[in-house]
Amino acid sequence: MQLPELHRYATRPGLFFTDDGGADVVARSETADQLWFSVLEPIDEPSRFYNEAVRINEEPTLPFIDQVRRFPICTRVLKSLGVRETLFRMEGPRYGLWYLHLDKAWDGMHYGYRADGAWDPRHGLRFNPYKFLLDPYAKGIEGSMTLDPAAFAYDCSLKNGLIKGSAWGAMNRLDSLGKVPISVAIDDRDVTKHDADPSHPHVPWSRTVIYELHVKGFTAKAPWLPEELRGTYAGLAHPTTLAYLQGLGVTSIELLPIMAKQSEVFLQERNCANYWGYSTLSFFSPEPSYATRTAQRRGARAVRHEVIEMVRALHSAGFEVIMDVVFNHTCEGGNAGPSVCWRGLDNLTFYRQQHQGGELEDTTGCGNTIDFTDTHNITFAVDALSYWAKRIGIDGFRFDLGVSLARLNGSFTPYHPFLYALRSEPLLGNLKLIMEPWDLGEQGWRTGQFLSPFAEWNDRFRDATRRFWVREVNDGACEGVGMQEMATRLCGSADLFATDPGRGATSSINFVTAHDGFTLADLTQYSAKHNEANGEHNNDGADTNNCANFGVEGPCDDPHVALLRERARMNMLGTLMLSLGTPMMLAGDEFNNSQGGNNNAYCQDNDITWLDWDWILPETKTPEYMRMESISRLIAVRKSLDIYNHEDFFTRLSQLGLLKPSSRIQWLLPDGTTPMERDWFDTSIRSFTMRLLSKDELDVAIVVNGCDKPLRFHMPPDAHWDVLWSSAETTGERPCPGMHEERFTVPLEKSFWVDRAMRRQHDADETFTQMMEQAQRNASDAASRDGTTMASGAARSGHYVPKSARAGAPNWAMCAAGGGDADPTMLGLPRIERAIRKNVADSATPSSPIGHVIDADRYTTAVDADGVGTHIWTFPALSISILLQRSKAEEG
Repeated sequence: MQLPELHRYATRPGLFFTDDGGADVVARSETADQLWFSVLEPIDEPSRFYNEAVRINEEPTLPFIDQVRRFPICTRVLKSLGVRETLFRMEGPRYGLWYLHLDKAWDGMHYGYRADGAWDPRHGLRFNPYKFLLDPYAKGIEGSMTLDPAAFAYDCSLKNGLIKGSAWGAMNRLDSLGKVPISVAIDDRDVTKHDADPSHPHVPWSRTVIYELHVKGFTAKAPWLPEELRGTYAGLAHPTTLAYLQGLGVTSIELLPIMAKQSEVFLQERNCANYWGYSTLSFFSPEPSYATRTAQRRGARAVRHEVIEMVRALHSAGFEVIMDVVFNHTCEGGNAGPSVCWRGLDNLTFYRQQHQGGELEDTTGCGNTIDFTDTHNITFAVDALSYWAKRIGIDGFRFDLGVSLARLNGSFTPYHPFLYALRSEPLLGNLKLIMEPWDLGEQGWRTGQFLSPFAEWNDRFRDATRRFWVREVNDGACEGVGMQEMATRLCGSADLFATDPGRGATSSINFVTAHDGFTLADLTQYSAKHNEANGEHNNDGADTNNCANFGVEGPCDDPHVALLRERARMNMLGTLMLSLGTPMMLAGDEFNNSQGGNNNAYCQDNDITWLDWDWILPETKTPEYMRMESISRLIAVRKSLDIYNHEDFFTRLSQLGLLKPSSRIQWLLPDGTTPMERDWFDTSIRSFTMRLLSKDELDVAIVVNGCDKPLRFHMPPDAHWDVLWSSAETTGERPCPGMHEERFTVPLEKSFWVDRAMRRQHDADETFTQMMEQAQRNASDAASRDGTTMASGAARSGHYVPKSARAGAPNWAMCAAGGGDADPTMLGLPRIERAIRKNVADSATPSSPIGHVIDADRYTTAVDADGVGTHIWTFPALSISILLQRSKAEEG
């Protein structure tokens, strides 16, 4: 039996274009008395609803909402805004849903809702028909909220830049239209079965290396990008950006939230913005401010297209795209917050309520918590995630404050319906799903308890690594992080993640730093947070960071302090990449990016959070450049060893907390003996060898020297070893067979950004000129087609030529060295762009260490009378190294 027309989407709210030129509109509100669908049109253009709508006028004695209630369709003109609002009365509710068939609808249509009902704050009912509300399912957003009393449902005022009023007081009768964002309709009907749907790379968990970055902050100061692409989706998709990421070696790009956002009221009152984006305004719409200005001018469809092209470019370069999502709360905050969407549509069922008094539950620290005990809210979240995966191409999601999404009756359960919904949905269940396994509610720490197929951030790995290499080194004390704790983390944290059959070590997302907290550089140069710029009197941000300044707070020129800091940073990154599990690193840590000691830079949309790329400009390799090379080589080493490319744990723990014997791993103390049971409990033992055994592969030895002196290790005598990487290399030391470590100074090398004279040679070359003109035509044609400044599919179909290269290059826009042998596909590209694409992407070669002068008298090495032999190696103080067994044939 054919269903009635308006019931085709009875279980899914949203706006659905129909073949008759109109649209079916479905909205959810279980507690409203009446809903209206509102369409906005410019007053200087004819209305599409002229014959159907009744014109109403502003009358001082008769509020417009009382007039609206009289007619099924009515129109009013707001001259101050230059818009005409047409309101359509919706039918319902039918099981909480409201319906409307709109006879005329078009791509780019501006629209929203108004909801009428009880104003009873003490019972959680906050309906106010004077508030223009976003469609929760809108695929496009334009405009932003103005800090104005009209944006709030309760009676309030703006005094000295602050909102004053009681959320429990009378209803506010100021119209919010013009003070809040609006929804934009995007017609994306399945006309061609989505022939251009994304193809997900599906990088195996066992080979995944995650790189967390902010779309704007990563490219806001990138010198290889023209100004119009900096800080944008298109800038992240630029071929030079992609080449840098390839050169680093990561596989999966984790983006801080790119869903449309709105800053919290207290930030707006301080003229600040929520830079990180963990304050969601729309769960279906991308954040417009990260798009190019051209795309923003062309509207929501162009913004979305730029996001899709970014994802496709990253896919073409071999990267997965993982997106941070915030389904634990919304930008509306607590009851005193604005009313822009969910609060006005159905506050009682969308947000978790306390038992009485109209107060909201808050396990997020952000004023509200979405109620995931309501099936419709689960459906809403799954719909949004499916949309981002299917239409935008996202390959995985990291769930902020994931414990809040899995609470039933206030308590966490790994068997929550939302978690089942995620893993049972055919598309989502095959993507990467990562949980932040804590929130601010009761018993909110749940690391390791989400079960398959979810991965989780491993804060135990973070804390142990920081304490072992930073705090305890700085304090000179053993505070409980000894060999057993480090061995457990190196082996994949089986104590946390071996929770159910089939769950492996890759479920542990190992990290040392993330957007929330200190950068790696700041961990080692500040003993306390410095968040004064946030305007909260340094009271925000974590106080326990396991950080140290090694004697001087902040940047320092003292070579000894610099050596300790650099060694600590490389030790942490070495531990991260040499541990079983899924490593995640923070963008900029590979070149010592600093935030000036700010460990909660969520509201700093400026130089504090924008990555500083100045290190890439000098003619000779800077310490930052050489450090980036070393990290690139470390990642390449990890990816090249199949011994890491599996999901099993190296070893498991017994019920007593002791490591069980394993045929795949061998533990050795520096003297070559096997640790006894008492040794595992002795936290003063900070040095050991971890040998990974394999029948089919060459063995690997990871050597940890946690002492502040060079130390001799008796390496397994049944093999000869070669050093693949050591954390000491960037400070001029390397493990070496014999009685002493190797110390060296490498002379300054030419950077890849050299030979300015090549520019003049290319300018005189006729082929170069022809290629430049053709590239300009291609870019112009693509921009006119796609509405962006980035050539459509640039990473797939050809290189992008920035405007700076087309119209008089700036002083850094020089060609890379290469003379007549230069790759012709590189001609016309700026010097930095050519260098990154040609050289940085291939830079996973032995690094060029920083040449520090080391005081040899500071170190002493105990002489072992029995320690001289062919299998005695000396490892630098405070270092972690990886060695590879020579071929078994050679050993024979």
